[in-house]
Amino acid sequence: MLVTQAYRYALDPTPRQQRALASHCGATRFAYNWGLDLVKQRLDQLQAGLDVQVPWTLPTLRTEWNRAKHQAAPWWAENSKEAYNSGLDALARALKNWSDSKAGRRAGRRVGFPRFKGKRRSRLACRFTTGAIRVEPDRHHVVLPRMGHIRTHESTRKLARRLDAGTARILSATISQAGGRWSVSFTVEVHRAVPDGPSAVQRRGGTVGVDVGVRHLAVLSTGEAITNPRPLDHAQRRLRRLNRQLAGRRGPRAPDGTRRVPSRGWQQTRRRLARAHARVANARSDGLHKLTSQLATSYDTVVVEQLHVAGMVRNRRLARAVADAGFAELRQQLAYKTTWYGSVLVTVDRWYPSSKTCSGCGVVKAKLPLSVRVFACEACGLVADRDHNAARNLAALVNHLVAGSGPETRNARGGDVRPGLAGQTPPKREPRTSTLGKTGTAEPQGPAA
Repeated sequence: MLVTQAYRYALDPTPRQQRALASHCGATRFAYNWGLDLVKQRLDQLQAGLDVQVPWTLPTLRTEWNRAKHQAAPWWAENSKEAYNSGLDALARALKNWSDSKAGRRAGRRVGFPRFKGKRRSRLACRFTTGAIRVEPDRHHVVLPRMGHIRTHESTRKLARRLDAGTARILSATISQAGGRWSVSFTVEVHRAVPDGPSAVQRRGGTVGVDVGVRHLAVLSTGEAITNPRPLDHAQRRLRRLNRQLAGRRGPRAPDGTRRVPSRGWQQTRRRLARAHARVANARSDGLHKLTSQLATSYDTVVVEQLHVAGMVRNRRLARAVADAGFAELRQQLAYKTTWYGSVLVTVDRWYPSSKTCSGCGVVKAKLPLSVRVFACEACGLVADRDHNAARNLAALVNHLVAGSGPETRNARGGDVRPGLAGQTPPKREPRTSTLGKTGTAEPQGPAA
């Protein structure tokens, strides 16, 4: 199986290499802002009635840049050409996303017109697709265009072994900075051997239902509950203290009186705050990766719900906890890891009443407030944890389909519908990922996203 995945490594660059990395990221931002300014000028000229061509794609933007780079940026030769190409490529993608969203060809929320990137607010990143991009045999250095050998903070043996064996090929490399630390991410085309049969991967069971939540990050149908690490909640005390320091260390006002000049203490506190946020993000990512890898390698079929996270974060009391859990990232990781390890991910429609349905007799309650954490069935007398009951319903839903169901079933609102016709046409989904609609019937899959 041929897949595209990323290998990310932290870097330990020298001070000179740090300046080179920052210079390339600044060149990327400059090319992006230059191209956006050109597009706006051409659009204004079109509205004025002039016959001009608006550069909208990467080839046209690159042609305009090559014509004007000697006047717009006389210092352009100090950095690799890939730095400017990276900025223009990001602009072309942003323009396409805006036009597709405006025309209704892009799903999700509306995308606004691209805006200029500020020096202090934009993310430092630069992408290389050509030139000297490789991992050194000593497995502690990487080579990037115009910057040469850069030492990595950790060993690159996992990627180096695949490159030596000929089962991987580097497509691009992206440098970025977060929390004061530089890192490089290699986009690699990898040949992965999909496990075939139960002997290839030792699994504990066949099907498992996973109910994600705030109190527990995930509750499995087997009864196992994974504790929510809550990295943001645990770091709130330190974050509040750093934010107070940042607000109190504002420098003096500029001579014109319009803004404040950042002081040295303000800059130091800002770096500490960035490192604290990066630590929170790394802790969250580590917990999600461990959980999803365990599920993908331990079970043949993993069943999860398609939650409406955008609506959940509108609740003022739950917004921070929901965002800290990372529900969308958990499902995204399961989507590709189940493909890697030969298992299957099944996504249940958001309207399926997994929490309101009794896992013993199948009776559906009319209402079940969020404050009620114990499910009690009046019909059969079952008493179980709310999340465990939902996870059991998710697992039983797939088992019911495999065993064979009747021609008619009920949706979340209690109406009889024909299997296979419930809900709307499913969106594009990952390969080997099936979706269960309101009726619990597997919907047909679209092309791979």
